[in-house]
Amino acid sequence: MISIVNFEHDKLVIKQWQLLEKENWCVLGRNGSGKQYFNQLLIGELLPTKVEQLTLPAKDKVAMISFEAQQDIYEETLEKIAPDYADINGAMIKAKNFLPEDKWHDPLIGEFGLSQRLDTSYLQLSTGESRKLLILQAIFKGIDLLVCDNPFDSLDIASCQALSDALAGLSQTGITVLLLLNNRQDIPTWFDNVAFIERGQFSVIGKLTDADTKNQLDVLLTPAPDDAPWPDTVQQLADYQHTLLVELIQGTVRYGGVSVFENLDVSIKPLQHTLITGANGSGKSTLMQLITGDCPQCYSNNIHVLGYKRGSGESIWELKAQMGIVSAELHRQYRVSVDLLTVILSGFYDSIGLYQKPSEKQLAIAEQWLEKIGLSAHKQQLFQQLSYGEQRLALVARALVKSPYLLILDEPTQGLDELNRHRVLNFLEHLATQKHSTMLLVSHRQDELLSIFEQHIKL
Repeated sequence: MISIVNFEHDKLVIKQWQLLEKENWCVLGRNGSGKQYFNQLLIGELLPTKVEQLTLPAKDKVAMISFEAQQDIYEETLEKIAPDYADINGAMIKAKNFLPEDKWHDPLIGEFGLSQRLDTSYLQLSTGESRKLLILQAIFKGIDLLVCDNPFDSLDIASCQALSDALAGLSQTGITVLLLLNNRQDIPTWFDNVAFIERGQFSVIGKLTDADTKNQLDVLLTPAPDDAPWPDTVQQLADYQHTLLVELIQGTVRYGGVSVFENLDVSIKPLQHTLITGANGSGKSTLMQLITGDCPQCYSNNIHVLGYKRGSGESIWELKAQMGIVSAELHRQYRVSVDLLTVILSGFYDSIGLYQKPSEKQLAIAEQWLEKIGLSAHKQQLFQQLSYGEQRLALVARALVKSPYLLILDEPTQGLDELNRHRVLNFLEHLATQKHSTMLLVSHRQDELLSIFEQHIKL
């Protein structure tokens, strides 16, 4: 199906690689390693400067499912509906509109866990649900090669297993599945072969069952020592005067008559770091949006945040000035053409872009965070030119620059490779020792259930 010999491009080099029918390959790589250029090669958009042999499937027989593709479709969907889309469930573009009508009752939709979501507005789907929908769309188009870039990110444990089983079934029907992953832990047990990309160099590692393969990957993914000093903080928790940071009493959210959650009580004290878990669609992100004020129904609920009762005349900007936020929604919204340093600095002002001159102190802290996340060399690069994982890492730093009282992290490690994911978790453990930010973390990953979390909310 694919045969490549001595492929050369200034962004990607492949000495020799073959993917045969019914083979299962996983390609591992760190954030910024060049996986996006490998994607472009597979769909015929990256042309070699020199090549000895290059055999690829026809472009219309290849489907690429990635965070970037989801972002593009999300933006296209926004453009198709009315400018005022506050009631996203009222938008006419439903999940089922992405699938052929004669496939709306296909058993595969049930296997992907979407049978009950077809009449939902596409914009109301979770990141994981929209990804599964796009995979189904590709399958129903009759593709030969399905390329999935980190398909298990943002899926709960049951959904990960269900998706893995569904993909395994596809590989038996003539559709070849190729996974591009950031984390070894995400490789399904039924995969056979692994390759690795580092700085644009593609290397075949071997069979996943071989001890030598494991040893090579251990060497390639050993973290470098982190000697960068911790950035300065700009405020201390001693300045906070209230007993609770968040209090939600009998919280209820409904869209179009469908309940997201009902009668939910939540209270969070200063330094009561809180973990939030639950199945996809259980309302985790909605709860976060109630707290941040990004869910309009916050004003019809009895909720106090940072000493203010919602709907009592408070300014949303007064509240966000004391919050740091990382979420898929923020990532989707950050579409302005600015450099990386500007993105970090915008965290001081809770803005998308930067519209006032930062102080010398703010510049220094932003530079310190760029060094801490390992992206100092990219500070003048446009945000949109970075890989998805590098963008997410930058948004984590953006949330941390102002030492917020309340740090809201809705799957912050989505799209990060295993080294950067552990780097972010290390940030959280360090922040816990500083005793100034209270963390709310939404996560599906078992290896992110840190001991710093004193409260666990299961939705």
